[in-house]
Amino acid sequence: MKVAFFDTKPYDREVFEPRFKESGIKAKFYDTRLCEDDCILVKGCDAVCVFVNDDINSKVIDLLSSYEVKIIALRCAGFNNVDYKYAASKGIAVVRVPAYSPYAVAEHAMALLLTVNRKIHKAYIRTRDFNFSLSGLTGFDLHGKTVGVIGTGKIGRVFMDICKGFGMKVIAYDKFPVEGSDIDYRPLEEIYKESDIISFHCPLTSETFHMFNLGTINRVKPGVVIINTSRGALIDSEALLEGIKQKKIGAACLDVYEEESEYFYEDKSGNIIDDDTLSRLISMPNVIVTSHQAFLTREALQNIAATTIQNLKDFQNGIETENAVK
Repeated sequence: MKVAFFDTKPYDREVFEPRFKESGIKAKFYDTRLCEDDCILVKGCDAVCVFVNDDINSKVIDLLSSYEVKIIALRCAGFNNVDYKYAASKGIAVVRVPAYSPYAVAEHAMALLLTVNRKIHKAYIRTRDFNFSLSGLTGFDLHGKTVGVIGTGKIGRVFMDICKGFGMKVIAYDKFPVEGSDIDYRPLEEIYKESDIISFHCPLTSETFHMFNLGTINRVKPGVVIINTSRGALIDSEALLEGIKQKKIGAACLDVYEEESEYFYEDKSGNIIDDDTLSRLISMPNVIVTSHQAFLTREALQNIAATTIQNLKDFQNGIETENAVK
């Protein structure tokens, strides 16, 4: 099997390259993302390996089909960037990595919360300049606060356990509740009304697109802290910005952003950012933005590589995998 590997970063090559050699799979690594203009790079390959910001639309799928690509291997859990139904109509399989390290993402979510609450980022910058003033660094106790978790998959449940370790009250919402669990499920309206902190851990679908919007913001507890380590478009960014400006939102912790594909994973420090909403969010003193970093641990990368390669081998050997997107 030959694989065209797109949107390659140094940490991807470091983990995947030796595993590909061990498995007998030949891989071509490309820094570029997969799009219509770059489909020529898949010529002679049986598979493509892509990430969250590769745009696998119907036109790309037509081109992949013309080059006789048989499988699209996502090295991530989400698949909202792939027209998987159209791929199926073209006889192209789509597989993903549904679970690589729920601990990595959940721990990052808590790290963001602790940082924005206790102003760790500001304190770090100050002390680097030998400024030891504590003015403006006041936070609040997490103990006793109510956290609303939207989405109780593996990541959501790990985050809930972490919150319980801090002595927080945890309530949750999920369209598909975990049967037989002791999770305190509530209607979504109650989550918004009662939570001091709201953390999103659900997939992006037509139903969840902009589920947190201006109407929603008007119903939340004043000063609520918003955390999103899932998918950017769960939150209407302009509405979030307006909520922060009106002081309805106390703080926001964002590892994802709905228009992130133009910026995240790249060094844009020498560029003028055209996205005014992103620029204004980053400029806010009560907002922390990390660039889709939550997954990035050694353990997660190893698990992503192992599962991706197993998905490819299973497909090659005609074995049906539970990681197929259907």
